[in-house]
Amino acid sequence: MTFTHQQAAHCESGVISALLSQHGLAISEPMAFGLANALAFAYIPIIKIGGQPLIAYRLPPKAIIKNVCKRLGVTVKFQKFNDPIRGAQVLDDLVERGTLVGLQTSVYYLPYFPEQMRFHFNAHNLLIYGKGERGYQVSDPIFEQPVEVASRDLNKARFVRGPLAPKGLLYRIESVPETIDYPKAIRAAISKNVKVMTGAPLPVIGIKGVRYLAGKIDKLSGSVKQQRLYLGHIVRMQEEIGTGGAGFRFIYASFLQEAAELLQDDTLAQASAAMTDAGDYWREFALLVARECKRGDSINRALLADALRGCADREAVVWQSLKAWCKAG
Repeated sequence: MTFTHQQAAHCESGVISALLSQHGLAISEPMAFGLANALAFAYIPIIKIGGQPLIAYRLPPKAIIKNVCKRLGVTVKFQKFNDPIRGAQVLDDLVERGTLVGLQTSVYYLPYFPEQMRFHFNAHNLLIYGKGERGYQVSDPIFEQPVEVASRDLNKARFVRGPLAPKGLLYRIESVPETIDYPKAIRAAISKNVKVMTGAPLPVIGIKGVRYLAGKIDKLSGSVKQQRLYLGHIVRMQEEIGTGGAGFRFIYASFLQEAAELLQDDTLAQASAAMTDAGDYWREFALLVARECKRGDSINRALLADALRGCADREAVVWQSLKAWCKAG
């Protein structure tokens, strides 16, 4: 198989961009992310990560792949396995036939990750494009160059248990349409994303969810140590899990810029600049939390809560602009 590795900002959007490009449908990572209406925010206390509430800045795993393929009319096949041996056999058969295969894996059991970067995150996506004597040839989009991984290590990463367990998930593209109506797809994707961020009925989703979390920070109780753990978790979910909250905002801003150029639309260009500003503010919030957690014996919760509300305010401006754009179209 002739395959060119491409580095990306985020694993899932990078993988689907590479998969589609391999099948003749050249699409950038930001365009894939945007067409999947993948940007989100959710505070989900009933799901725990390391004993703390799940805080999500994008749609759940597989949603990017499913959404962008559905919106573009691409046929993608997913397979899960109860038997690791069967899962390995199917992967080997596909690779032998020259099929580019996407996998969901655990970061912790991929030995090419530096030790300090390994943690128990079971929804990391990568591509397998070949197999040699030393193992599988891997195109991991968050790495600059392709890598290799032994069969035993890859199988362990594919069949690890726990939250978001991959269950050996693999996927590949089966067909792509001859033509794409990008203006229609872009408008539909933005409209859907507007609804997620501004129209969700639950107070823990979208812009309301960001403000909800700000309120939780404002009312934090317990020891300073407990508060630091909670705040540190917010920053970890924002900046270290996948691409992070600010990073996803930057990807979406790039999508809006690309869409603006494709559609020759100034409103989208302005929204792109505003979303970049929002991403910058999210990053400033993370730095502010880090500084507060390091100083003295107290934490200025009101300061942090107000900063997070500032993130919500900046994003709200973007989404209201895009909402008006959708209605005008």
